[in-house]
Amino acid sequence: MEIAVNVRFLLPGDKLEGIGRFTYETLRYLVQQHPEHTFHFLFDRAFDERYLLGPNVVPHVLAPPARHPLLWLAWFEGAVARWLRRHRPTVFLSPDGFTTLRTSVPRVTVLHDLAFEHFPQDVDRLVLRYYQYFTPRFATASRRIVAVSEATRQDIIHTYGVAADKISVVYNAVGTHFQPQPAEVQQKTRDRFSAGKPYFLFVGALQPRKNLVNLLRAFDQFKAATGATAKLLVVGRTAWKAGPIFDVYQHMRHRHDVHLTGRVTDAELVDLYAAALATCYVPYFEGFGIPIIEAQACASPVITSNCSSMPEVAGDGARLVDPFSVDSIATGLGEVYASDAYRAELVERGLRNVQRFSWADSARRLWQEIEASVG
Repeated sequence: MEIAVNVRFLLPGDKLEGIGRFTYETLRYLVQQHPEHTFHFLFDRAFDERYLLGPNVVPHVLAPPARHPLLWLAWFEGAVARWLRRHRPTVFLSPDGFTTLRTSVPRVTVLHDLAFEHFPQDVDRLVLRYYQYFTPRFATASRRIVAVSEATRQDIIHTYGVAADKISVVYNAVGTHFQPQPAEVQQKTRDRFSAGKPYFLFVGALQPRKNLVNLLRAFDQFKAATGATAKLLVVGRTAWKAGPIFDVYQHMRHRHDVHLTGRVTDAELVDLYAAALATCYVPYFEGFGIPIIEAQACASPVITSNCSSMPEVAGDGARLVDPFSVDSIATGLGEVYASDAYRAELVERGLRNVQRFSWADSARRLWQEIEASVG
């Protein structure tokens, strides 16, 4: 087979986030598992050579770089559609939720979440218009749809009326480098990032849906109630509509115990998870929630939200809280902080839970969808 793949999210440098990570890891295994097939990687800009994952990968750069709704339109409905018409691959795989309507080539599209349908205020107006117009049409036009959780699958069924048998679940997973670290490494990490003090950890882009506003307020409340020396590390890039997060941060009573680190390397991220008192990941909506299982793999206790995909992903290995309630989050912080035994229990359950997820298995399931789209 000749398999065309949209790889816009394989960005140069160390910049892979959720969708980019799903794209990279599943393709890495697909290319290895199926050397008899050719994969045509469609980039929207100059690419990093490390993304040529095997001798059966052929790269193509299609202009323009697509990082704006008008450029998305030009890239998918223009450049990609023309390439598909010219080359006629067997199937077009798109791991980032977008595809093209202007082709008869069978399409497999991965939808990560429909957050914009439930929280439209979190998205810029032009982006929202593109999402709301095209996403249901992408779902209709695709031969097969892949959802990254059962929660997302059910959302697609109920929001867009897509037939249940057209959608399959392919989970995210965890890289093998996410592992527990020795006590001496943990202490060095605390010395470097939190002045030797215990810390709660948040990992994710700074944008409204990640719910940093309520986490910061809850941390302030936890500190006031307990007098604990614990700090909060916020790891991730500043994304969109982050103004309210910084407003709350500036007015925190315990602001000096919160450290905004920005991006860190993958190696640093592993160390930060492993040394954390707990990982606090409390968005009010997620399609999956990769930091939950990354933290569990590194033996970090996890506090996460009790809604959308997060209970499904966390299994019994997390303290669930109501992300809309500052009191609920603060109570969760307090309970995890207060009990060594409870933290150890969460670690044990988390390490067991994370065994459910495997990139190799996810790639095999994705391949089944590729075959189903043409068979």
